[in-house]
Amino acid sequence: MRLWGKMIRDNHILMNMTITDESEETRTHKVLHALEQICHEWDLSVPIWLDSNIRDFQRTKKVRFTQDSFVGEEISFDFLELQVLEED
Repeated sequence: MRLWGKMIRDNHILMNMTITDESEETRTHKVLHALEQICHEWDLSVPIWLDSNIRDFQRTKKVRFTQDSFVGEEISFDFLELQVLEED
C-alpha cells in the first residue's frame, strides 16, 4: 500500500511525504501507521478520527484533518490530507 500525506495552507502544499507499507497488516493498521509516521516526521500530534473523517476516507480513499482533529494543538496550516495511492 502507498499513501501520500500532504500539509496544505492556502491551497499550497507545504510538506508532503509518501509512505509505502508492504507488511501483512490490515488496511486500517497500515493507514494508521502511515499517519503516525507522517505526524512523527513533521512533529505533529496524531489527529483524532472524527466520524466525518471516517466516512470521507471510506468513500474517497482520502481524508482531511483540520484544526478540529488536533486536540490541544494549534496548527499552522489549513489541513493535513492523507490519500491512498495504491492498495495491495
